[in-house]
Amino acid sequence: MPPTQRQERVNHLLRSEISDILRRDVEDPHIGFVTITDAQVTADLKYAKVFFSTLGTPQEAVEATRALRRARKFVRKSLADRLELRHVPEIDFRLDETAAKAQRIEILLQQVAEEREGQPESSPDGDD
Repeated sequence: MPPTQRQERVNHLLRSEISDILRRDVEDPHIGFVTITDAQVTADLKYAKVFFSTLGTPQEAVEATRALRRARKFVRKSLADRLELRHVPEIDFRLDETAAKAQRIEILLQQVAEEREGQPESSPDGDD
């Protein structure tokens, strides 16, 4: 079911405010290269999946995930102070792997193209 207009508004607000809180108020070196890419709040606005991307190695992504989970209570309290919401949703930070998946697809397509370049073309009637 697509998000309602209210959910979309809260999603945008969460994405923007959490980005600002992380950039200005959280002093953890593992969060330094984190970018909030999306937020998806439930219909009842009680829970939110907050997706992020980060630069670096897979291990650095794991460390960033841990750091964000440690900062979750602080971020939620900061949201409560900033936003005029009846209830601030519980936050679940999740690594957004879209860029990594896109890069992997690009590599696979490149490999297929290189393999095709190295193979002789077959004739239309099936004779090689």
